[in-house]
Amino acid sequence: MIELGLKFTLGYLLGSVLGSLVVGWFRGGVDIRTLGSGNAGGTNALRTQGKWFALCVMVIDVGKGIVAAILIPPLALPGLAPDPDVDRGLVLYAVAFAAVVGHVFPVWFGFRGGKGGATAAGLLVYFAPVLALPVLGTWIAMVLLTGYVGLATISAAAASVIFVGVLRLPEEPGLFAFACATSALLIFAHRGNIKRMLNGTESRFARPVWARLTGK
Repeated sequence: MIELGLKFTLGYLLGSVLGSLVVGWFRGGVDIRTLGSGNAGGTNALRTQGKWFALCVMVIDVGKGIVAAILIPPLALPGLAPDPDVDRGLVLYAVAFAAVVGHVFPVWFGFRGGKGGATAAGLLVYFAPVLALPVLGTWIAMVLLTGYVGLATISAAAASVIFVGVLRLPEEPGLFAFACATSALLIFAHRGNIKRMLNGTESRFARPVWARLTGK
């Protein structure tokens, strides 16, 4: 269990490297948590800093979860042999989940991070690229229908649980557990968005399709 704990911690620390704040540092100390919605994720980066800034943020946030999943589980830790009693799949998915936790609650940046959607999406693409397609389709459909990125991310997270459960169980219980835990974390991270949507104060990323068609 020591190996599992250490590798979970490494995954968390890597996940705590926020793309928006890293790119902001190169931009001259820009902290997008003081701008726009105050969130450190890609949507606020796009709104406040533009496309290229947001693209760099997304590359880092998507990539760090994949890097964690590839490099950390098989990593040979000095003086510590792999624990034969710990399933390798458990180590893999625990590290992946830790990277998402790190993005939402980054130790390097006062535990004020993003919502975790980009990092989770990158991991889903890495683990199950075929399943990532309908999940991405769900996200795009919800953005077009509602204009709310937060609602789209929550819907996509829930959809990932459904798709993994229907198509990968009982063969891959680890992936299903990862999808459930990550979905719960993403919904929790979006609790402020949910509250604002309920009271009608949430900002839309774009006009929904129905509004464009009806001119409202």
